[in-house]
Amino acid sequence: MSAPKDPLFVERRTYRRRRMADAVRLLPFLGASLLLIPILWIGAPEGRGIGTATAMLYVFGVWIGLAGLALACSLRLRPEPPAADPDDSDHPDRPDGPDAAAAPAGTGAP
Repeated sequence: MSAPKDPLFVERRTYRRRRMADAVRLLPFLGASLLLIPILWIGAPEGRGIGTATAMLYVFGVWIGLAGLALACSLRLRPEPPAADPDDSDHPDRPDGPDAAAAPAGTGAP
């Protein structure tokens, strides 16, 4: 008999998180290809080319767009805080926590 295999499908949240991480890995290649487009404008015939001001606006627009896209992806990939467990008795601030027996009641000791 063969050993049990891993599940074929993963949880939807995990799948989306992995695909977002893949998209972030491709972001530098997208940025490089978009920033190289003005080089193609150099070979345009005289009078039909794009001006330097327009090219610089394009470069800075792509740069700002990439920064915004990277920000959105990083916010989406931010680790989620752990869910609070109502039965967590190891919290030091709770009266039944691990330090409850160390300090007598009414002494004001932490």
